Amino acid sequence: MPDRSQPPVIKDIQTLHLPKPEIFHLDNGIPVYVTNMGTQDVIRMELVFFAGRTYEDKQLVARATSSLLREGTRHYTAAQIAEATDFYGATLSLPFNLDTSSIVLYSLNKHFADTLPILQDMLREPLFAAEDLEAYIRRNQRRLAVDLAKNDTLAYRLITEQIFGSSHPYGYNSTSEAYLALSPADLKKHHQRLYNASNCLLFISGRVTDEVKQLLNKALRDALSPGEKPAPRVPVPDGQPQSTFERRPDTLQSAVRLGRRGLNRHHGDFYGLYVLNTLLGGYFGSRLMTNIREEKGYTYNIYSMLETMRYDGSLLIGTEVSPEYVEPTLREIEREMKILQETLVDEEELKMVRNFLLGNFLTMLDGPFNVSEVIRTLVLDDLPLSTFDELVSTVQNIDAAALQGLAQKYLNKADLWQVIVGP
Repeated sequence: MPDRSQPPVIKDIQTLHLPKPEIFHLDNGIPVYVTNMGTQDVIRMELVFFAGRTYEDKQLVARATSSLLREGTRHYTAAQIAEATDFYGATLSLPFNLDTSSIVLYSLNKHFADTLPILQDMLREPLFAAEDLEAYIRRNQRRLAVDLAKNDTLAYRLITEQIFGSSHPYGYNSTSEAYLALSPADLKKHHQRLYNASNCLLFISGRVTDEVKQLLNKALRDALSPGEKPAPRVPVPDGQPQSTFERRPDTLQSAVRLGRRGLNRHHGDFYGLYVLNTLLGGYFGSRLMTNIREEKGYTYNIYSMLETMRYDGSLLIGTEVSPEYVEPTLREIEREMKILQETLVDEEELKMVRNFLLGNFLTMLDGPFNVSEVIRTLVLDDLPLSTFDELVSTVQNIDAAALQGLAQKYLNKADLWQVIVGP
């Protein structure tokens, strides 16, 4: 029996290995990335289409098309789709981001063949009925009204719009008028143009048997025909950083956002900036948390984050504070950035950040579904799978001098847009 009076020995994480997927193509040309792992007879299937904002020809049409895929097809009503997935113990979701639209299906192996006809109909013959679109518009208008009453939501909308521009696919904001401008014809056109076999990738994980592969091949061969892969619309932002204050007299807290254009994963500085961002405000023990929350008590939460898209990215710092603490908080944020620019990080703190990130990587590799999501992220960004090893190596080996150089390059106050929303 182990001695429970003594804690276990803490060991450094030495190696992390991303399992390689099996790769093959369906009869209609769709690339399939298989992560065949696990002991349970369950599978996760994700179809990804390059059909997000960067490929739309009308604002909001990409998200609306994705959302209405399961609101009724030629053979199934929305209620029947929900009832059937529940009956077979499956889960169907429609994740959407700025570049892609996905369909994710979790299913037991024994019921996979029963759930595929629903997926086929969603892909092949969605209705996009006028009444469903009208209901979608009403729901989102109500949600938008609620969101716009929140200072933090408004601040995020303003900072991203300023960084990228009000007409940029990464910068424009939803409005009630833009929702009202959508028509069923817009959604059908977007679907017909982008939901095809040539614009699709498939990721499947879990207990992936030969039978599962054959079922997939038949179902998707019939549902998706080859088509064209579109070119993205991604203009280069050209605005100069400035400060904005939005007065909301009936609110108690001020939302503070600072931000700048960041990097996508292809940039040579991305992995180093990933470590630097963690050190600045990317985990609970970060510089911003330790100073502004723990020592000063100005806020309950403060963070920095990297938003990474396929063609661009941003670095954002955010918090909510009482109005009297806005200026002190801004001064402390600037102070922490200057310290990173002028003083080398000590080895003990850097080791803490390394351990935190390596622990996160262990979680990312825990189980077939998580592994498949890592593979998906790399494949969708046109990166080799060895990129994961490069990220791990950067975290393990980056030194204080390199982090200081990155801070001098990317953490300058003059490069940051500033938004404050509050009383």
